[in-house]
Amino acid sequence: MCEKPGVPLPRIIQSASAGVERLLDRVLCVLGAVLFSQLPEFMQQYLQRLGGALEEARTQLQHFKEAASKSGMSLDQLISNAGQNPDPAMGRMGAVVRSLVARVDELAAAEAALRHASAWSRPFVFAAHLYPGMARATLERFKPAVPTTAEGLLYAVAGMIVVLAAYHLGVREPIARRLRRRTVPPAAQGS
Repeated sequence: MCEKPGVPLPRIIQSASAGVERLLDRVLCVLGAVLFSQLPEFMQQYLQRLGGALEEARTQLQHFKEAASKSGMSLDQLISNAGQNPDPAMGRMGAVVRSLVARVDELAAAEAALRHASAWSRPFVFAAHLYPGMARATLERFKPAVPTTAEGLLYAVAGMIVVLAAYHLGVREPIARRLRRRTVPPAAQGS
């Protein structure tokens, strides 16, 4: 707006501006609530995908354990013998089994941490144990849901607070500060 320094805005523009701001506050509240209320559902769908990956890795590991058992060895012995074998393919197989054991442990730890996290700590636990590829795959197939749990309500309220705070502190306040500098206080106009 091209406003002359020291000249206050006309009353009708101030009133319209206040009305638009109230409407924007309400829209941002709804937007924040809707977006944040979907976080528990997204984490639930991610957890299901994580559980599926864990089960698949455990199944693969079980096949190696059975092969080791049929050969009269433990899994550790199979890995060790494969690593000592002069055949490079067998050496690589030992490395594959070792990495599969590590993957099962990582996935199991991530799943347990997410399943046992409280509503307050779950977003932080989720971020700490995030597998970006799995999160992308979850997002691609994400189905929004209407939250009907206390956790969904908690996230909706948090979303309203976060979005409104971001708007008021990051957008509204800097603009208001700038406008206050441009206008002259009413007491100064009478002199």
